[in-house]
Amino acid sequence: MNVSIDLVFKIAAIGILVAVLYQLLVRSGREDIATMVSIAGLVVVLLMVVDLVGQLFESVKQVFGLY
Repeated sequence: MNVSIDLVFKIAAIGILVAVLYQLLVRSGREDIATMVSIAGLVVVLLMVVDLVGQLFESVKQVFGLY
């Protein structure tokens, strides 16, 4: 299992994009949509991280022979 730096850059890019969209929407008076955009960004990043955690658990099971 080798986590590349690409994942960190993807998460950072999503964070920057969500922050810019949030600020644009708040300044245009669309706070409700801005909140939804931030929640959607959080969900996307969490899905990426959950996949990695699943891979980590599989690696731990293989290392300790817990099948």
